[in-house]
Amino acid sequence: MYKRLIRPLLFLFDPEGVHYFSFAAIRFLHRVPFMGSLIRVFFTSKDPALEREVFGLRFPNPVGLAAGFDKDAKLYHELANFGFGFIEIGTVTPKPQGGNPKPRLFRLKQDKGIINRMGFNNEGVVAAAKRLKKNKGVLIGGNIGKNKTTPNDQAQDDYLICFDALFDVVDYFVVNVSSPNTPNLRDLQEKEPLTKLLNVLQKRNSDKASRKPILLKIAPDLSNSQLDDIIDIVADTHIDGVIATNTTLSRDGLNSSTELTEQAGGLSGKPLTKRSTEVISYLHTQSKAAFPIVGVGGIHTPADVQEKLAAGASLVQLYTGFVYEGPAVVKRMNRAIK
Repeated sequence: MYKRLIRPLLFLFDPEGVHYFSFAAIRFLHRVPFMGSLIRVFFTSKDPALEREVFGLRFPNPVGLAAGFDKDAKLYHELANFGFGFIEIGTVTPKPQGGNPKPRLFRLKQDKGIINRMGFNNEGVVAAAKRLKKNKGVLIGGNIGKNKTTPNDQAQDDYLICFDALFDVVDYFVVNVSSPNTPNLRDLQEKEPLTKLLNVLQKRNSDKASRKPILLKIAPDLSNSQLDDIIDIVADTHIDGVIATNTTLSRDGLNSSTELTEQAGGLSGKPLTKRSTEVISYLHTQSKAAFPIVGVGGIHTPADVQEKLAAGASLVQLYTGFVYEGPAVVKRMNRAIK
């Protein structure tokens, strides 16, 4: 019903507007008595065979919701009812920021893709942390970044602010230095500044009573030599894993109109499937499976999930696939894994 009736209707309207409408609709549904329980029964797969222990955490299933969908931690309880094993909020920054000018979100329907140049629009880390204090059992990742106005040589201060604010309310952290929509952010992926940033966060982590896993989210546009650097950085800084991958700047092989494909921003969805799997496979093989990898990028079908897991991913995440395929896809994926 979603792909035949609901999606064609939603896709008639502005993508960002539809995103907020969908949030409101999901929230409204969950206010109807017993509806949350019914959604959970219909969409959730519970089976010990689906459970995964990764970087010291126990995941009820390996299919999660990627960062960017629930940036401000406003709907994580409701979204978990659609069968996700974990929800990643963010990217959050120390100060609230409005992001880039609209329009900034574009559907490439012919390619089953999305281009976004949102620019870390969020209400700030304090607001997200306050909402997460009400969490009742959802496994949460906290994706953290820097404000647009913060120079790169002061970026570590922004990441530390977010780290401290979220420490007691998330289960793991993701360091986002790979979004293409914040000027110069990807420069932090270079070996020296990235090693410095991760060491600073690990030092703060070790000062806590109990540490939290720290993951690094990387771009799909890195060369093999840069991926070799990532492997070295993970070993040197002792972080817990890598999320591969963020959105891409590549526009190769697209069928949509140039009016869409020439939009600035990061591309996600089906066009990213092959490249993200290549990155996962390279990291897994070259590192000799030295660290866990969370696979994200172009996951639309159960077969896509199987491909990511076979390439070396321990967990996977959806975003664009959830938009195009609808909420039932999570259960289909978990059934295939089981």
